[in-house]
Amino acid sequence: MEHVRDIDQLQLAASALTIGSFDGVHLGHQALIRELATIARQADVPAVALAFFPHPAVVLRGRKPALYITSPDERAELLGRLGVDVVVTQTFDRALASVRAEAFLERLRRHLGFQHLCIGDNFALGRDREGDRSYLEQVAPRMGFALRVIPPVQVDGEALSSSRVRQALRAGDVRRASRYLGRPFELAGKVVRGAGRGHTLAIPTANLEVWEERALPAHGVYACWAQVGAERLPAVTNIGTRPTFEGDQLVPIVEAHLLDFHADLYGTEMRLAFIDRLRGEQRFSGPEELVAQIRKDIERTRAVLGARLEGADA
Repeated sequence: MEHVRDIDQLQLAASALTIGSFDGVHLGHQALIRELATIARQADVPAVALAFFPHPAVVLRGRKPALYITSPDERAELLGRLGVDVVVTQTFDRALASVRAEAFLERLRRHLGFQHLCIGDNFALGRDREGDRSYLEQVAPRMGFALRVIPPVQVDGEALSSSRVRQALRAGDVRRASRYLGRPFELAGKVVRGAGRGHTLAIPTANLEVWEERALPAHGVYACWAQVGAERLPAVTNIGTRPTFEGDQLVPIVEAHLLDFHADLYGTEMRLAFIDRLRGEQRFSGPEELVAQIRKDIERTRAVLGARLEGADA
């Protein structure tokens, strides 16, 4: 999979194309991408996904905080796994938003040579969203491309969207988010030094430096799988402000206790896959009560993940 940062970096003779934000690459996105990949294979042309960053809602409506489900690189990797040959992460700004639909389509034809365009049912491009499904159906014969409209994917009787994934995360419902994504929600980052209280409590934690614009699950404690290099390890992950010690902490902290693992992780990359929520964030009377609860969280995590590790101690 090739990942480029601007349409103008490409000069393809032909392609099958889809366009969107694809934040999270949820089940709806996956259905569209699989159809794109099938069409591209049949036509013997590259499958191209044009994605935007920042998200149009951030630029046009000032959505704060941004709350991305996936970073641009994570999104490109996921799209590649689904069969996309070329991912374009196009900068979205007000100048691009002001381009008329036909002018943007002509730019895409010059650089991508698209012969097929796959879109979702509510898709639109160009200034004031003028390039909607009806518009594209009208111009497709004249501009020489075949249009394929993919119906929305429904989960629990509702049309799936990235907004629904964010809502599930805000509620701490990582199991529901996983249903929408077709995989566990993940957070990736570098392990950095924290306050060191975990070592003091004999329950060391790895503090994760996470992209500040990432969507996070609600404050609480979660059963996770931690990926460190080639190792996948069970972990109890806390997201919150450490109310027992730092009640005035404003920025949420992501810290994971890896079960039965004692190596130094500072400076390494870690990826957390959230499987289930164990409890909400709590304030305890002191370290003893906190440690007792963490030991319960560890046992529940073992049960949730089905971990049966030799030499396990709580």
